[in-house]
Amino acid sequence: MDYQNIIAELKETAEEFFITKSSLFEKTLSVIIESLRAGRKILTFGNGGSAAQAQHFAAELVNKFLDIRPAIRAISLTTDTSSLTSIANDTSFDYVFSRQIEALGEEGDVALALSTSGNSSNVIEAVKVAKEMKIITVAFTGKGGGKLASLTDFLLDVPSESTPRIQEVHLLLLHLLALEIEKKIV
Repeated sequence: MDYQNIIAELKETAEEFFITKSSLFEKTLSVIIESLRAGRKILTFGNGGSAAQAQHFAAELVNKFLDIRPAIRAISLTTDTSSLTSIANDTSFDYVFSRQIEALGEEGDVALALSTSGNSSNVIEAVKVAKEMKIITVAFTGKGGGKLASLTDFLLDVPSESTPRIQEVHLLLLHLLALEIEKKIV
């Protein structure tokens, strides 16, 4: 396998993101920090690999990223299997995140959605409910943002159509958010 080409593609994708989206990333970071300083929380969610990244990000805020410090309020909506399965069974998988947003979200919170395509119906439904509740919406997607592009307050779309490269850059962005949040909140 030609690892050098994969590494070069990842580097190029990350660099292109920061060339075109660095000011939007900084603005998003500022809004998230402002929300957390106001006593609000982050609700994060996604499917598959994005679900794993949502859990990873929430854990880094609740526990620690680099430094031991007071916990930061974050909840991954992908971890409560009883809620996920009862909602999916009793209504539809489309509502597994939106129902949790209804139950746990408050005006001024941040809903951080991860979807490489930007077209996941359950993520879209959650963002719609969050907007209705005056929750700040942030979407991490692939190139163009899919259907989420027109729904979210802050669209951080990675300039790629390759799911692995999109997810790798999402992880980088989440780590950078965690780093800056940790430095500026405590």
